[in-house]
Amino acid sequence: MDWNDIGRNIFELLNYDSNAPMIFSSGLFWALFLVFLPMYALVRNRRWQMVLFVVVFSLYFYYKSSGWFFLLLVGTSLIDWALSRVMIRLTSRRGRLWCMWGSIVVSLSVLGYFKYANFFLWNWNQMVEGNFQPLDIILPVGISFYTFQSISYIVDVYRGDVRPTESWLDYLFFLSFFPALVAGPIVRADYFLPQLRDKREATVGEIYMGLWLIIVGVVKKAIVADYISQYNDLIFASPTGYSGFESLMGAVGYTMQIYCDFSGYSDMAIGIALIMGFRLGKNFDFPYKSRNLTQFWRQWHISLSSWLRDYLYIPLGGNRKGVVRTYVNNFLTMLIGGLWHGAAWKFVFWGAMHGVGLAVHKACRPWLDRLPRWWIVSAVSWAVTMIYVSLLWIFFRADSWCDSWLIIRNIFTDFSIAYVMPFVEVRGLWCVMMAVIIGSHALPRRWHDAVSQWFVGSPWIVKLIVFMVVVQAVIELMTEEVAPFIYFQF
Repeated sequence: MDWNDIGRNIFELLNYDSNAPMIFSSGLFWALFLVFLPMYALVRNRRWQMVLFVVVFSLYFYYKSSGWFFLLLVGTSLIDWALSRVMIRLTSRRGRLWCMWGSIVVSLSVLGYFKYANFFLWNWNQMVEGNFQPLDIILPVGISFYTFQSISYIVDVYRGDVRPTESWLDYLFFLSFFPALVAGPIVRADYFLPQLRDKREATVGEIYMGLWLIIVGVVKKAIVADYISQYNDLIFASPTGYSGFESLMGAVGYTMQIYCDFSGYSDMAIGIALIMGFRLGKNFDFPYKSRNLTQFWRQWHISLSSWLRDYLYIPLGGNRKGVVRTYVNNFLTMLIGGLWHGAAWKFVFWGAMHGVGLAVHKACRPWLDRLPRWWIVSAVSWAVTMIYVSLLWIFFRADSWCDSWLIIRNIFTDFSIAYVMPFVEVRGLWCVMMAVIIGSHALPRRWHDAVSQWFVGSPWIVKLIVFMVVVQAVIELMTEEVAPFIYFQF
């Protein structure tokens, strides 16, 4: 046995690898988490030791996800915390306002450089017909998420809604908390910091519920999303290489893939936090049950939707300045929300069209509210909403603006039901998984709650069997490489 080789292999495993960032669905994370948990249990009631231990683990987790960019997170936290402490000592409103905007400008400047510098430079060069050479910029994982947390914290301190943390370490704990660090949910200080102060421990029921959420998240991400993505990727890689029906299946497949991928990550994050004794709040509430676009955005990526509402839509005037202004505010909020998702015009268009859809729904609401509450009306409302959402997901996923339109044109000009049976025969498991995830949305919420409560109350042997079945399914269906979460790129 060569101990030097063993040490070198361990070092390489624990060192940052840009080709294999650590994510919740990777074996390395769960191995480290199993080591983390008993150590966390030992220090849980010793507040400063617990805070320091979790911060160190969180920063290492971020290092494994994004390399030395974890220092950027540390720097952001230092600026936020220092300005928040200065802010509460100032009696001048103008001085406090300068502190707030100072922090916001720094956070947005960092985000703007890493995420949007090449986008704006490209557009500028298009206008002046210059020779654009993109800057060699690597986007830090999760920067959009922790930037929004940073902004909400400093704004809440300015408003007086949140008392700033006494120590910088407490604030770094909040900003770097590893379950929510790289892909949300976007945690708000007024919800999270009191939990840190209370020193509350997780109950046995919460630990089992956390385990259930982790299992559900793994099923959604590592089994369903990763498997159906293999076909979806073929469609989006060759926009005109398949029939209209096959393209439609790819578009519907991505609609379900992004839900399973992102909500699966959220389930795992919420479950891990719950086992540790912290609540992160619900981030998805069966959004594909929605019968209108307003309801969809109340149930999809709830932490982002509520953030945009409270820190953008309402400050713009919300619905307090007339009907036209309400529509404009809705549109601008979703436009900026689209740009937040990615530095490309297709994301801007995606956000803008959701803004248009929300405005149209609000304008039609007086008429829609008078419709009879028959099942056929609900079915049509749901169908219209899902068609609109699914078509816009094409722009979200396609490699370019042009590819998006090619896929849509292909769906509407080359569609034939003759492809249905051959498709089912070749893609049988894909169809089964799609039927399961669509069917799960059709079930009443109380059924889902009943299943989770059954698991929590079941004997340990049943929990172990469920866990082993899921692990075996992941092993059977896993691809050669662990697929990153879709929202890692944001």
